Amino acid sequence: MSTVAHVPGAPAAVPRPARGSARTRVKQDPVTISLIVAVVLILLLLVGMPLAQILAKAFGEEGLSALKRIFTSPVNLRIIRNTVVLGALVGAIGTAVGFLFAYAQARLQFRGKRILHLIALLPIVSPPFAVATAAITLFGRNGIVSKQFLGMPWNIYGLDGLTLVLSLSFFPVAYMNLLGMLRSLDPAMEEAAASLGASKWKIFRTVTLPLLVPGFAASFLLLFVEAIADLANPLVIGGDFTVLASRAYIAITGEYNTAAGSAYSLVLLIPALLVFIVQRYWTGRASTVTVTGKPAGQGKLNTSWKARVPILTGVGIVTALVITIYAAVFIGAFVKILGVNNTFTLDNFTYLLSGIGNDAIIDTTILALIATPIAGILGMLIAWLVVRRLKRGRDLLDFFGMLGLAVPGTVIGIGYAITFNTPLKIGGVTVLPAVAGGGAILGGAIAIVMVFIARSMPAGQRSGIAALQQIDPAIDEAATSLGASGLTTFRTVTLPLIRPAFLTGLSYAFARSMTTLSPIIFITTPHTRIMTSQILSEVDAGRFGNAFAFCTILIVIVMTVLGLINLAVRGNPAVKAPITPAGA
Repeated sequence: MSTVAHVPGAPAAVPRPARGSARTRVKQDPVTISLIVAVVLILLLLVGMPLAQILAKAFGEEGLSALKRIFTSPVNLRIIRNTVVLGALVGAIGTAVGFLFAYAQARLQFRGKRILHLIALLPIVSPPFAVATAAITLFGRNGIVSKQFLGMPWNIYGLDGLTLVLSLSFFPVAYMNLLGMLRSLDPAMEEAAASLGASKWKIFRTVTLPLLVPGFAASFLLLFVEAIADLANPLVIGGDFTVLASRAYIAITGEYNTAAGSAYSLVLLIPALLVFIVQRYWTGRASTVTVTGKPAGQGKLNTSWKARVPILTGVGIVTALVITIYAAVFIGAFVKILGVNNTFTLDNFTYLLSGIGNDAIIDTTILALIATPIAGILGMLIAWLVVRRLKRGRDLLDFFGMLGLAVPGTVIGIGYAITFNTPLKIGGVTVLPAVAGGGAILGGAIAIVMVFIARSMPAGQRSGIAALQQIDPAIDEAATSLGASGLTTFRTVTLPLIRPAFLTGLSYAFARSMTTLSPIIFITTPHTRIMTSQILSEVDAGRFGNAFAFCTILIVIVMTVLGLINLAVRGNPAVKAPITPAGA
């Protein structure tokens, strides 16, 4: 059994089929060829063109001049150093916290595991700066905890605050990755070591930890990229600590210098793509650490107080911090000024629901609901083409489909602002009107939907590939032998079989669309308002009560939709069919 790490939504190379399975490849029909062409064109439109424009601007005359200044100016070199330091700290701390939570869930005996799991996942369904805003209220210069309770005013703005906020925001990614690995490890390895007289600590140090090295590395790399690519939190709590993402944002929105913004984006893009490629190579290898056979069962849970006390203490501290942060968000939405005037009020919600806020809630929810099924279906379609239909170019299509997630949101947003702010013309003929920025059709709504699709589709693609690899290809072949086209086979046979994976992709797509900020902040217009952008405006204006109310409404909407999707899964189980590995 391979213990290669796989982060949910992270890139993973598609395992190549066995030599004998080549005969199971279905002959391409005209409909399938048309689908392949359509998917490639859509990906070019969603991701390829914005990236091409970024590269063109960065390597133009002005862009090269900006690139030269980036690597020669002491100020810019400090910004690069800030970015690397922040990424390394968040990667290390977030991975460590994620491991503590994962180990507690998988290997320790205690009550409340389900509640702990839900608390650990809360940052995933909240706006990107909900934690930052609450942290300022609790631990800022005049914070409730730091100043009023402890009498120790702390300047939370800068590296310290960013590290705290980003670690709390991103550790669930490491938690989910390492939890899956711990649950899939063969307990026979640890049992064999125990039978030879090894202590539990020695087993943990010499057996368990080495098996988890790929997971640690993958989690660190992913959190590193997430941290350096984040824009929302540096804008809220960064202070004078400037990073590449916020510097690119200033270049575009403050200096109106698209060439410089593209140059900063290129510098930010390089490490993100390197990590993406390393992830694909790593997870595409046949095995990093091999354990023969299937797991012999679930290992015994550790009941020793020597192991449970220190681990559960660390988990408890982080859990208490997360609960405190989100309690501040929810309570702050119902009081005048949290920590200053704690009088109960509904004014924050009244303000939001009676003006611009109401428009933002409606616009965001509608656009997310439009993008979600498109992203889900497109992700499943790419997964089906990669696993079932393509013999050549399958890795390239999989790689291209994942770029929407691999490329930092700031880079995607700047690419869209440059590419789609003017009509797209080919040979003097307008093939696509302007869909972003001033004068955009539908007030930029089309560009926002496109960004939502590009950013959320890869998760469905990954879950679809994983599900399809467990379904015997003979099922598809049977439909084809009866005369069904590729599209008919996908719609009537494949999609029902991978329905749970499809709904997982839909859940992620909706949550991601509702909470994203980095890519869409560059293309929002007064005609189309987005909740995350409005929350940022409220925070900048110091109206934290309104921001907390916005965050509360957003979290409730996301949780409601995710709950409905879960009910759909329970109420309509997937079609029962022989789902076995090919050749089994």
